[in-house]
Amino acid sequence: MTDLLTSIQAALGLPHTRISFTSSGALPSAFAVTDLACASIAAAGQAISELLNQQTGRLPHLEVDRRLASFWFSTSIRPVGWSVPPLWDPVAGDYATKDGWIRLHTNAPHHRAAAERVLGVCADRAAMASKVAQWAKTDLEQAVVDAGGCAAEMRSWAQWQAHPQGQAVNAEPLIQFAANRRQNAKQWQGSVAQPLAGIKVLDLTRVLAGPVASRFLAGLGADVLRIDPPTWNEPGVVPEVTLGKRCARLDLQVKADRELFEGLLKDADILLHGYRADALERLGYGLAERQLLAPGLIDVCLNAYGWSGPWQNRRGFDSLVQMSSGIAEAGMHWQHADKPTPLPLQALDHATGYLMAASAIKLLVQRLSDGLGGSARLSLARTAKLLIEAGAGTDEPLRAEEESDQGLLVEQTPWGPAHRLQVPLRITGTPLQWAIPAGELGSHRPLWW
Repeated sequence: MTDLLTSIQAALGLPHTRISFTSSGALPSAFAVTDLACASIAAAGQAISELLNQQTGRLPHLEVDRRLASFWFSTSIRPVGWSVPPLWDPVAGDYATKDGWIRLHTNAPHHRAAAERVLGVCADRAAMASKVAQWAKTDLEQAVVDAGGCAAEMRSWAQWQAHPQGQAVNAEPLIQFAANRRQNAKQWQGSVAQPLAGIKVLDLTRVLAGPVASRFLAGLGADVLRIDPPTWNEPGVVPEVTLGKRCARLDLQVKADRELFEGLLKDADILLHGYRADALERLGYGLAERQLLAPGLIDVCLNAYGWSGPWQNRRGFDSLVQMSSGIAEAGMHWQHADKPTPLPLQALDHATGYLMAASAIKLLVQRLSDGLGGSARLSLARTAKLLIEAGAGTDEPLRAEEESDQGLLVEQTPWGPAHRLQVPLRITGTPLQWAIPAGELGSHRPLWW
């Protein structure tokens, strides 16, 4: 835990402040997943405490609960009388090839279509498995990627270290900060209870890291407006990650919607985006254009495989990065299994999300001091390196979830009532709380309050 937290604090430029961690145990894994959950959540809390210290002269105490942090890294919502849709498409998953293993990510319809352009239409996993078994893993990975899909062969950590993309990731910092010399003289409008009140966050992110970041910012009072394309949906995670946000749709290929987007961006304090590295540039909204539209913008972005190297523009998700970087292979050996064994949850996504939130807050503290904007870049692959190099965690099991772990408030969602687990982070005088229940994508107009 200490090494992970120290590394994250150093990456964020935060002091090595003492933080209290309560409860004991850890998620079962070859890696220190619970320690990563605690350290990343603690860092986001510490960034807020530094903001409060700057504005009020008071440095609040921080406390993180290991059990609750572990549970939130899976899911925080507990539906009452209804169920969240399945997280995975029926044919998504790991498959044996002629010479190893590959993972196909088919949750988005166009990603499944890309895989089926290569393998043929598959009604179920059995049909998919029989087709995948005829391929070599490296050939199939490249074919699916070339078709516009998402796939990753299982590599060991040593193989990833020898791979050009693994080497590129090794050379990158955990968080890559850059200054923006354009100014925004906006003053702090928050309070101890809601330190981010008055801060506008434009959220262009999808499953799962970016939405975790914006959910955290919303819990501290930020006005979060999420923008999705007209047909995008992610039903398995929407009830989990839209808490505290308003969600609208825009088509950035349409002139009228581009004008609306540019108006939103001009008024935004923080922009979160998780498109592939070249996507916004191709739409005409590269970093220089974004800074010109919104002087002093805090621009925080992530991608899957890092910001340099041959895969910097490759589509990717947490489960694929686990396969590429050696995590699933190490888990297989740890569990003495005969198939890939990933982390017990999507820890790369969640941890990177909290690091994104911490980065945004860190840049906000700087802007409130000197008026200058800035940017931060993160990647799932670089977070994977942090976790792998931290080594194994404790093997003491967590105490099972209990009804008392749920908050008392009832969240009235469009799907039915729900409870949330109690928040794992406690900041003295600053409760994380969300004014808006989780809601459907596209359920609001693309306007700031």
